[in-house]
Amino acid sequence: MLVGVSPTLRRAAVRAATAAALAVPAALIGRAAWGIPASMGASRRRLRPLVTGSPHFSEGKFCNTVATTTMQPGSTGDFVREARKGRRAGVPSSPVPLVTPQLPTEAAELAVTWFGHASALLEVDGHRVLVDPVWGERVSPSAVVGPKRLHPVPGPLEELPQVDAVLISHDHYDHLDLPTVRRLVREQTAPFVVPLGIGEHLRGWGVPEDRVVELDWDGTHRVGGLTLVCAEARHFSGRGLSRDDTLWSSWVVAGPRHRVFFGGDTGYHPAFAAIGAQHGPFDLTLLPVGAYSPQWPAIHMDPEEAVRAHGDLGGDVFLPIHWATFNLAFHPWAEPIDRLLAAAARSEVSVVVPRPGERLDLSTSTPTTTDWWTAVS
Repeated sequence: MLVGVSPTLRRAAVRAATAAALAVPAALIGRAAWGIPASMGASRRRLRPLVTGSPHFSEGKFCNTVATTTMQPGSTGDFVREARKGRRAGVPSSPVPLVTPQLPTEAAELAVTWFGHASALLEVDGHRVLVDPVWGERVSPSAVVGPKRLHPVPGPLEELPQVDAVLISHDHYDHLDLPTVRRLVREQTAPFVVPLGIGEHLRGWGVPEDRVVELDWDGTHRVGGLTLVCAEARHFSGRGLSRDDTLWSSWVVAGPRHRVFFGGDTGYHPAFAAIGAQHGPFDLTLLPVGAYSPQWPAIHMDPEEAVRAHGDLGGDVFLPIHWATFNLAFHPWAEPIDRLLAAAARSEVSVVVPRPGERLDLSTSTPTTTDWWTAVS
C-alpha cells in the first residue's frame, strides 16, 4: 500500500513496478521470437522462380493429384471442442522407455533404427540413409513455444556414423528441423536429397550447394549402390503463413537386393498401388500412423489406412512412424499402435514396434515386438 510515502514517490514506485511487470512478458516474447525468421526458411518470393516449372505446381502452389483439404469443411467447432478436452490424452503417463542406439561400424543388408516420430536410420545393402532427422526439442519456429518432445532424443546426433544420404519428406517443423540441419552440416558429408523447393531452405541455412539435391515426383538420384526415388504423397507444406510453396513426398530407397519405402507424412491416396507396382515389393515400409483426426482425414492416415497402404505397396515388414514423440493431435498417446496391431492382425501383416533408439536387424529374420507402450500409456 506504500503507507506514509509521498504521492510523488508512490507514483514513481507504481511506475517502476509496472515497468518491471511488463518487462517479464516482453523478455519472454523476445526469447520466443528469437530465431523465428531464420527457422521459417525461404520466402515465397525466393521460392517461386525455382518451382514453377514443375507439372505439380499450378495456380501459385503445389497441388495433390487428388482433391485434398487440410481441414474438413464445417469442422472448426469440433476442432475447438477437441482442443479443449483432448490435448492431455496425447501425453504418456510415465517416461517412454529409450534404447541407447547400438550402430555397427559396417551397415547391414537390411536394418532400421527408429529415433522417434519420423526420424530413422535405414541400412540398405551396406549403405546408410537418414530420414527426416529431428533432434530439436520443439517442432516449432520458436525455441520456447510449440509442441515439445514427450521423450528425450535416444542418442546424440554426433554419434551417428557417416551416412550416404539425408532424405527429407517435406518442410513441416516435425520433419525438417533447422538446428538438426546445422549440426548435420558440421558432422556429416552426405547430400540432402529433398523435394522441390526445400533446397532453398537448406541453402539459406548454410548447406553447401553441392550437398543439395532437389527432385520432383518420380525423380531419381543415385548414391553409391542405392537409387533414391522421390515418390508421390498426399499432404501439404509450409513453415509460416504461406502454404504449398514447396513439394512434399515419400521416398523409395532401392538397393540391388533390398527395397525400403519411407512414407514421411501423408494421407491415404491411390498412388500407393502405382508406387508398389513400379518400385516394389518392399522388404520394409515406414508409414505414418499417428496425428490423425476426423477433422483432417485427407492429410494424415489413420492406422487402418496405413495397413491398407502397406498392402498396396507390396510391403513385407511394417514399422509405424509419426507417433510417440510429439503431441500433434487429440487421440490417446498409444491408440495408434493398438489400432494398428488390430488391423494388422486382420490382414496378417507383420509389424515391428521398436522403442525409440532401438535398432532392428531384418537381414536374417523378422524381430518380434514386445508390448512396451501399454504400461507407459
